[in-house]
Amino acid sequence: MAALKPTGFVGRIVWLGVVPDRARQLQAEPVATLRAHFDGPMGEAHGGLTRPACSRVKALYPRDTVIRNTRQFSVMGAEDLAQIAQRMGLAALDPALVGATMVIEGLPDFSHLPPSSRLQGAAGATLVVDMENRPCVLPGKPIEATHPGFGARFKTAANGRRGITAWVEREGVFSLGEAISLYVPDQPVWAHLADARRG
Repeated sequence: MAALKPTGFVGRIVWLGVVPDRARQLQAEPVATLRAHFDGPMGEAHGGLTRPACSRVKALYPRDTVIRNTRQFSVMGAEDLAQIAQRMGLAALDPALVGATMVIEGLPDFSHLPPSSRLQGAAGATLVVDMENRPCVLPGKPIEATHPGFGARFKTAANGRRGITAWVEREGVFSLGEAISLYVPDQPVWAHLADARRG
């Protein structure tokens, strides 16, 4: 029996980009196609099979512990991005300013896709959803440079709408305009989840 179910939800890739040097800046550079290898998007500074542990996993590991890289991609929903811009008081927000790798239009409540869901492009390249991407202050600097007075608003405005982190399960190429299908794990929500979160 298949462990992943097709959902009938199909989105469309409306933006692609890479951050070539995260030490220099978080801002991404837009591209028309993106080759995804097992170690992440080609040319992306957040790629690699491993990464140093950060604040996202501080309950598990000391900072800079070498761990498996499950945040090779930073993927956002176009609808979430529009809502962030609205919350900030902007007409629109360029995904390059927040270091996005991919923006997908048409998948509802994108930032809360179930962990371990798959996002499969029409050409076959496939991403595994790790988890919701928590907003941080780092995009504030490139946002501020483009929209003076607005950079500090991003973290609060992006709460619950920052998209997801993901890693490559099947190599291939993603292209602008490409359809991307959602598959979700065929299992119920863990009965003790609320208790575990309270603990």
